[in-house]
Amino acid sequence: MVTIRNLQKSYGIFQVLNGLDMDVADGEIYGFLGKNGCGKTTTMNILCNVIPKDGGDILLGNGGEKVKIGYLPETPSLFSYMNGYEYLRYIAACCNYQGNVESRVGEVLETVGMVEGAKRRIKGYSRGMNQRLGIAAVMFDHPQLLVLDEPTSALDPEGRADVMNIITRLSETGCTIILCTHILSDVEKCAGSIGIMSGGRMAAQGKISDIMNEYSRNEVEIKLYENDENSVNALRSLEALPVVDKVDYYDKTGIFVVRSTDTRTASGEITRLLAEKGITPYYMKTVTESLEQIYLKVVNGNA
Repeated sequence: MVTIRNLQKSYGIFQVLNGLDMDVADGEIYGFLGKNGCGKTTTMNILCNVIPKDGGDILLGNGGEKVKIGYLPETPSLFSYMNGYEYLRYIAACCNYQGNVESRVGEVLETVGMVEGAKRRIKGYSRGMNQRLGIAAVMFDHPQLLVLDEPTSALDPEGRADVMNIITRLSETGCTIILCTHILSDVEKCAGSIGIMSGGRMAAQGKISDIMNEYSRNEVEIKLYENDENSVNALRSLEALPVVDKVDYYDKTGIFVVRSTDTRTASGEITRLLAEKGITPYYMKTVTESLEQIYLKVVNGNA
């Protein structure tokens, strides 16, 4: 759906985008991540033709055909003197909607759970209601691509969950969604792929599972009931296995850390060795890192 190559953008002497590459597959939710000021909003503004690029290429769809884009900024500006129904009728007029306007207004309000709330003036809306109506507006004309900038920021947990459920349902209709957010738990729940920006470039990109495998610590932690010499030597011998990269033993804590690129196979080998040697572990666990931990490693250059 979206292919970006070598995207460039500067403001005076400050280069915001410095050769950004980005790939978003058709029909997926793509988590667009990065520190404040890294160029995410600039990228979205260029993608939605709000500002011009200085260089690079952007290909939408399969190339050549027109792609409808819906863009929801972080703080949507809605007309406070209108109610929700009036605002969506205004949106229909702006996009020259060719279908049945009243029917479509009812459909999108039902989708975002705002049928009753749309009767009220927008000036009395909560932040969550504003976000719901904003989503209703950008999805009104059946876009193939939705670009959402921090759609759950400043919402309470219930409001966040509601908005994320809406986003997931929209994705299930075949709409491609770029989700820019700092709430990484939201990305883990719904996104298929992510891109992590740093320094005006894409620092890491791909399926979440692949990113987790590539940047995770990949360790198995073991603690024994008794760390006698034979037990310590037995676990150190795991380094001879092809699947094990390194074994560290921390004598102050009595913990062994087995590093491996394939922790599932390594865990099986460790279990087999412990059984053969008659060694009883106090515990054994695979150490996994959250997306947030991996994100911090990537943006801080520690990956």
